[in-house]
Amino acid sequence: MTKFTAFTTATAIMLGAPALAQDYTHEVLAEGLESPWAMTFLPNGDDILMTGRMGAFFVYDAESGEVSELDGAPDVATQGQGGLLDVALAPDFETSNVIYMTWSGAVEGGTTTHLGRGTLDLEAGSVNDIETLFQVSPGVDSDAHYGSRIVFHDGYLYMSTGDRNNKDFGPDHIAQNIATENGSVLRLTFDGEAPADNPFVDIDVAAPAIWSYGHRNIQAMTVHPDSGEIWLAEHGEAGGDEINIVARGENFGWPLAAYGVDYRTGEQFADVHQEGDGFVAPVYHWGPGRDDHFPSSGMTFYEGDAFPDWQGHLLVGNLFHEYLGLFDVNGADVSDPARLLEGEGHRIRDVAVGPNDGFIYVLGDGDSAPLLRITPSEG
Repeated sequence: MTKFTAFTTATAIMLGAPALAQDYTHEVLAEGLESPWAMTFLPNGDDILMTGRMGAFFVYDAESGEVSELDGAPDVATQGQGGLLDVALAPDFETSNVIYMTWSGAVEGGTTTHLGRGTLDLEAGSVNDIETLFQVSPGVDSDAHYGSRIVFHDGYLYMSTGDRNNKDFGPDHIAQNIATENGSVLRLTFDGEAPADNPFVDIDVAAPAIWSYGHRNIQAMTVHPDSGEIWLAEHGEAGGDEINIVARGENFGWPLAAYGVDYRTGEQFADVHQEGDGFVAPVYHWGPGRDDHFPSSGMTFYEGDAFPDWQGHLLVGNLFHEYLGLFDVNGADVSDPARLLEGEGHRIRDVAVGPNDGFIYVLGDGDSAPLLRITPSEG
């Protein structure tokens, strides 16, 4: 089991938006993490299970401050944006020790996003008996836009995928084709099967696992704590990043309705969302252009006592502009974000709220990334 350096530093910052003003400080809990991608708290509410994109699981021990690498991981394709991606504890984890994970792996035709599960053995320092439950079809000769996040809701597993960076911006785009799961949110049983009441199960040519489609690249997804709706954030093309509320069987428009422009030409390639266009419009969007975009990764709603002013707010990581967005949410109305950790130089890969302390935990991105904790500033 590999050990990583862990230590604590702190700085105090005032949040700029007056309606959200609350002093906070952030501390570095551990550094030198190799390409971390996702994290989830273990049942004690203090220790954290993490994935590394290069193909490893890690555990942060809150008492010792050490990060240990676990043995056992699926074989992953790490080219480009690929690798070991999301991780989530099974709803019955406290009795089963089962964890779910997503990763990119080789298949016929290229690579694709996989869903699997295994058993976590902390005493042995390993993840055992990993089995593949689902493979997104078809495989694509691309190393980009795999998604992928996992949430559990109402007895099912929801999994996000990406459009594999397909550049055909017309109606034949892969995200508009319900015969493929690319560019979709999938709804599955815990065994990776498509439930009989999914929206497209009775359409012969459709992929039965699809719950919603017309998405570009979803690397952030969570469940609203009050409404029970699934919220997600997805990358646009040179702007056009979106926050969406998932809806059964609906088409979210990519790339036929979008706010971004073509990375290569700077030209608009689609109409923006308009009433009556047949697509679900985002509740919030950016763009066009690189100066006004929010390539998201990781999101959660804040529930905790440490930051009473932020109760019910949405936290979303920003990769390119290196800050954690804090959004006031009222129903489906979403405010412009306040920017936490701006200027600290951290691409944000994932975010979670500590079950015991209500502090905000942030996972950086890169080949030597930190695990951070945001706490209220004393005084």
